[in-house]
Amino acid sequence: MGKLVLTSFVTLDGVHQAPGGPGEDTRGGFGQGGWSVPYGDEDFGAFVTGVFDRVGAFLLGRRTYEIFASYWPEKTDPEDPIASPLNTLPKYVVSRTLTDPSWAGTTVLGGDLAKEVTALKERTDGELQVHGSGDLAASLFDLGLIDTVHLLTFPVVLGAGRQLFPQGVRPTAFRHTGGHVTAAGVSIQTYDRAGSPSYGSY
Repeated sequence: MGKLVLTSFVTLDGVHQAPGGPGEDTRGGFGQGGWSVPYGDEDFGAFVTGVFDRVGAFLLGRRTYEIFASYWPEKTDPEDPIASPLNTLPKYVVSRTLTDPSWAGTTVLGGDLAKEVTALKERTDGELQVHGSGDLAASLFDLGLIDTVHLLTFPVVLGAGRQLFPQGVRPTAFRHTGGHVTAAGVSIQTYDRAGSPSYGSY
């Protein structure tokens, strides 16, 4: 059975909205898109390439899917460590409105999310990976379906934007399984879900 692995970029104040470009996600009047780009050094690239080396299939929210679909199909180099898996491996997009996806290898999931994702995990050889897709990630957290999180925290505070873990998210404990800091100061940490939090007193 495959693992469901989320890779998410966040700021120090927890914002995950529009890391990759100004027009990526302007919901709520957000005008600070592209905040991760200045930190994209060799260390960062090596980590992302390593993540893509382990993928068996992709699970994406509609917004992230459409951003990817507008860019990656044009990148046809079979040696490209990101474009090649994105263009050749199965892609599942969660949407109730998308009916005719143009990107080859795409299946739309519009039914019971818990059932469909559990079935996907069972039949995926390798990791079932979620990249970005903050709204989908929140739903998957609430369903207890995410096994591993790669949390990339960038050394910037924005003061506005959508949070990866909004108020009301399901309380969850994690076990730290590895990490490092890039030369540009991005903290890359990996956590495995470890059930519910435990509590104590000092």
